[in-house]
Amino acid sequence: MKILTFISILSLSILCAHADHHEGGADGFAPIFDGKSLNNWNGDPKFWSVQDGAITGQTTAQNPTRGNTFIIWEAGELDDFELKLKFKIEGGNSGIQIRSFKLNGKADEWRIGGYQSDFEAGDNWTGTIYGEQFGGVFAKRGQRVTVNEKGKKNQGDPVGDPRELNKAIKKGEWNEFHIIAKGYNIKQSINGTLMAEVTDNGPNKRRQGLLALQLHAGPPMKVQFKDIMLKRLKLEDAKKICFYAGTRSHGWGSHEHNAGNILLAKRLRAHYGEKVVTSLYKNGWPKDPTAMQNADALVMFCTGGGGHMAKFHLRQIDHFQKKGMGVGCIHYAVEIPKGKQGGDKFLDWMGGFFEAHWSVNPHWIPEFKSFPDHPVANGVKPFKINDEWYYHMRFRPEMKGITPILSALPGAETLKRRDGAHSGNPHVRASVLERKEKQHVVWATENENGAGRGFGFTGAHVHNNWADENFRKVGLNAVAWIAELDIPKEGIPSETPNKEELEANQDYPRK
Repeated sequence: MKILTFISILSLSILCAHADHHEGGADGFAPIFDGKSLNNWNGDPKFWSVQDGAITGQTTAQNPTRGNTFIIWEAGELDDFELKLKFKIEGGNSGIQIRSFKLNGKADEWRIGGYQSDFEAGDNWTGTIYGEQFGGVFAKRGQRVTVNEKGKKNQGDPVGDPRELNKAIKKGEWNEFHIIAKGYNIKQSINGTLMAEVTDNGPNKRRQGLLALQLHAGPPMKVQFKDIMLKRLKLEDAKKICFYAGTRSHGWGSHEHNAGNILLAKRLRAHYGEKVVTSLYKNGWPKDPTAMQNADALVMFCTGGGGHMAKFHLRQIDHFQKKGMGVGCIHYAVEIPKGKQGGDKFLDWMGGFFEAHWSVNPHWIPEFKSFPDHPVANGVKPFKINDEWYYHMRFRPEMKGITPILSALPGAETLKRRDGAHSGNPHVRASVLERKEKQHVVWATENENGAGRGFGFTGAHVHNNWADENFRKVGLNAVAWIAELDIPKEGIPSETPNKEELEANQDYPRK
């Protein structure tokens, strides 16, 4: 028994260590290709495989590609970043797509457009920043180019002589590509030598998009990529908000984690424009090891309790929260087991959480009549709405740092169920029925020593409630506040979603 116990503890320790070390190495870079499989990479299997520890794309006379084809990294999207990888090419032309987009309506799912860091087996294109289906050449090797607001490309002081720069490239051997994208500036180097630089202020400029690797149409060729390492960079002119959506639960119209996140993110972008970047991840904890590296805020909307996706990533979230990343949870995501399994950290980050056998989760219609002088309450008017509003949260002692945003006194009908993990208990009955204490169902938390802000929003079981202006405004204000965005006095204005939008992106088909 002692041996089995030791093995179990060791296995759990290894699991937790693996789950938590996703911040990257000492230099911040994290591998996004495992050297063995195409996990998180999607390309046409007729052309892409892993050979000799490298992602390998190959065409032959018998197996040509009709049009350029790509293998796409599907674990996340790029915003501000550094990318390092090694490449080797035999014949033909290839490149690295960054901040790119899928070309809808093309021959198959592997057609990509956007910025491309070019290289080839010959002497002309390697080091060029190209626009695949995106405006053609931005900067040839040796050039430094600025694109103005009207889309005109203007050359500045050159990076260097293209013929001299070409000498840094090892033909037929492994070379290291290093791409740095900050704001709308892109620099790319090969083997430590700067090859080209572009600052794109044009009407089609892109701050975010896909990473993909190219296999070019034409004569037979072979291209290989290995040691692919990614590091995200802090956005200097915008705030980045990561939305994590859990796997599907309940049925149509309830616990719509992904659809709810998409709706909120869309409205934040509509209001703040270039001042905000949103990254949306779905179906549980991201496979992108760099997801939170440059986040100003993390919003989790997911199944909670013992199945909470944050349980095995507490140290990772804590690492970034202590550096200033805000943390907010919506609905079931506010529930996590108490103590070291999560509750202690939720108290640190958000000031409160749903604790089993202490908190309750009835459906009821609270009336919100008054609001604090706090940015999350900006512009919110009295309203009432039916939802599964959790209440009697476990808060910090003396509510330190916590401002209740939405509070109401539940009726006795919310406590008719027998005592259980999520219903009725002597503590909540005394609070509501005897002491008549208002219950806080949305709150905001200011933390000390540079740690990020937090919020808890216990509603949103009912997806259609996002159509209510005040309900939606509180949610938008809360997300923006933990990202430290300025919130207007009237709150964040937003378009009311119509029936079509509310039904889009849901996890289940409507019956």
